Formats: sequence, C-alpha cells, structure tokens
Amino acid sequence: MTNQEVLDHVRTKFADQILEFDEPYDMLTIIINRDGLLPMVEFIKTDEVLQCNFMTDLCGMHHPDQLGRELGMVYMFHGMRKNIRIRIKCFMPIDDPHIDSITSLFKAANWMERETFDFYGIKFKGHPDLRRILNMDDMDYHPMLKQYKLEDGTRTDKDDRFFGRDGHDGVEFDQRYIK
Repeated sequence: MTNQEVLDHVRTKFADQILEFDEPYDMLTIIINRDGLLPMVEFIKTDEVLQCNFMTDLCGMHHPDQLGRELGMVYMFHGMRKNIRIRIKCFMPIDDPHIDSITSLFKAANWMERETFDFYGIKFKGHPDLRRILNMDDMDYHPMLKQYKLEDGTRTDKDDRFFGRDGHDGVEFDQRYIK
C-alpha cells in the first residue's frame, strides 16, 4: 500500500481526529488530537488491511517555543505483512502533560512510557506502574525538558548555537519554566 492509500484508509474512521499529515523520509506521519490516540492505535493494530501489530518505538518531545503544544509524543508502528510504517504524533500543553497509555495494546510500551514520564514528566493515564525508571525517585525535575542552558554562561569555549539553541542568553527562556 502507498502512504496515500494508508492515509485514506485511516481517514475513513478518524477524519475528525487528523490535524495534519506529512511524509518525511517517505514515512507517513499523522498528527492527531491526544484524545484520539488509543482508538487510532487500536484500529491500526487490529484492522485487517493495516495489521500494524508491531510498535517500533515511542518517545517524548519538548518544544518550548510552541505555546500550547510544548510537549509531544511520537509513536512508530509497523505492519510487517504489507510493510506499512506509520508514525503518529500528539501534542499537549506543558501545564497539562497527560495522554492515554497504550500498554493495554502493546506490553512493550510499559517501559518506554515510564522512560518518557521520567525524562519529560508526561503522565500516561491507565499505565499499570508509572514511576521513574532511570533517574532517582527523589528528583524533582525531568531532565529532558529544555529548562536550563546547556552550558555554564561563564565559559567562552562553548556556544549554544552549536547545540541547536538560538544563542540568546537564556534569561527569558528559563523564566517561563521556573516554578
């Protein structure tokens, strides 16, 4: 199946949930409302046409400059019988970091959701054991959130522009996330 055929098939059931779609590197990427995640994942897994019964990966994202969509999730699925690959993305505001757990559909999501919670603070509704997995339990922050400058401002041998930052001094950036 082509990406367009896959998209058209998913649209027959979830047209109202699809916000955007794209094909970076020839991989169909569908951006949806987070409330539609669980039904869509169940559909692409159990649908006779798609049969995307292998979850390749899931991970969190933090885009502090996208107000109202600062946090996000990326899910990658593969239907091996027809070699179908689908990437699903969902976004959420940083002050409401929750999304449905897909552990009821894919047991492998358990540890990946825990890792995402640990590093980004995204809470997975319905997760059987949501707690830190790699960091210390007493940490009061999530280390992958871009809340702090990458380097000590007194150093002259480092430049944030080389690490994907825009090079400002970080004061206004940090203030948005300090509680």
